[in-house]
Amino acid sequence: MLAVPGSAADDTAGIGPAVAAIAELSCPGVEIRIGYLEGAEAPLTDCLLPADSDSSEHEQFPSVVVPLLLSPNPRLDPVLKRLTTEPTIPTVLAAHLGPHPLVAEGLHSRLAEAGLVRYARASGLSISADGRGIVVLADVGEEATSAAAVAAVLLASRLSVPVVPASLGDPASIVTAVDRLTESGAQRPALAPCLIGPETSISVLDDLSDALGAPCAPALGAHQAIGQLVAIRYGAALASLSLAG
Repeated sequence: MLAVPGSAADDTAGIGPAVAAIAELSCPGVEIRIGYLEGAEAPLTDCLLPADSDSSEHEQFPSVVVPLLLSPNPRLDPVLKRLTTEPTIPTVLAAHLGPHPLVAEGLHSRLAEAGLVRYARASGLSISADGRGIVVLADVGEEATSAAAVAAVLLASRLSVPVVPASLGDPASIVTAVDRLTESGAQRPALAPCLIGPETSISVLDDLSDALGAPCAPALGAHQAIGQLVAIRYGAALASLSLAG
């Protein structure tokens, strides 16, 4: 069960269904349901205990809820914990999708799509010849910033350019990040959102890009890496159950 932040009405890009379709390729035979944490349409509660559910069917194979979040979220994690402890059928809450090297791969890809780095298909590495540095933007919260810092290190090794993390919840950290890039010799900053999309207001990115005069790559959205991470976290949750048993 893919737990998507926000409501189905707000998911105009269809990120939830698209990520589920990618994950399904790595989980043949597994039924993947999509539930939203807000709104009346397709709520996660309906996925956890559908009307025709038979709790006996889940005695040996509990449902696994995978949050569509890269890192811990102080607003959404309590909601997920509450929802996954209430159902009468066994339910396991999987880990957040990051940190993981696939996050850096997704950020790299989005930057390349925006023309902010050049992608070398043979090696998977990029070389930026225009003196550009990258600010990896994390969601709100210290743990999100820590996860973005891991992605920044991995991204820097791929791009061979300065990469620093900052938090959308701490405007001062963004200013500091831009200053650090300048001090390191980067002439122009670019923004790489370490976000999937539904967990925050994407319009904030446009405003920030305009304020800094820095181009911004798209959020990760339904990137191939995100779907793969959903499958990985699902598998890890099942493995933990097997070890516990």
